[in-house]
Amino acid sequence: MSLERFAAGVVGRVVIAGESSPRVELSPAAAALVDRLWAAHGPLMFHQSGGCCDGSSPMCYPAGEFVTSDADVLLGELDLGPAGVGRDASGRSDAPGSDLDRGTRVVPFWMSAEQFAYWRHTHLTVDVVPGRGSGFSLEAPEGVRFLIRSRLME
Repeated sequence: MSLERFAAGVVGRVVIAGESSPRVELSPAAAALVDRLWAAHGPLMFHQSGGCCDGSSPMCYPAGEFVTSDADVLLGELDLGPAGVGRDASGRSDAPGSDLDRGTRVVPFWMSAEQFAYWRHTHLTVDVVPGRGSGFSLEAPEGVRFLIRSRLME
């Protein structure tokens, strides 16, 4: 998969009431991998628990495979746009009439409420690096793993 399609990455849609800045985004490399995983597995979701083992890494699952509850916070929705469509410099799909509000291939990013209490002031960028992550996350067989790069919210 060429990174050119996701050269700007993917910025998440704001979903937390009262907030105006996105909390989560995908780096260009992570967006390209998520696009490829979607093609192989169908709709996806992310969850970050903060628990033991790979709890500090975001886990990518087929949508609905990880059951969320009131103990989780939806941080954002990452819209990959329609399959086979490019993106503009802002990360939005360049197809006519197809933008973040259309929700064509949306990947929700969830975090445990307990972890969110610690990370509430951070913006998260999901990136991908070589190496082996959790066997439960869909990227594990690819020889790469997702990780979080964080910065303070603006």
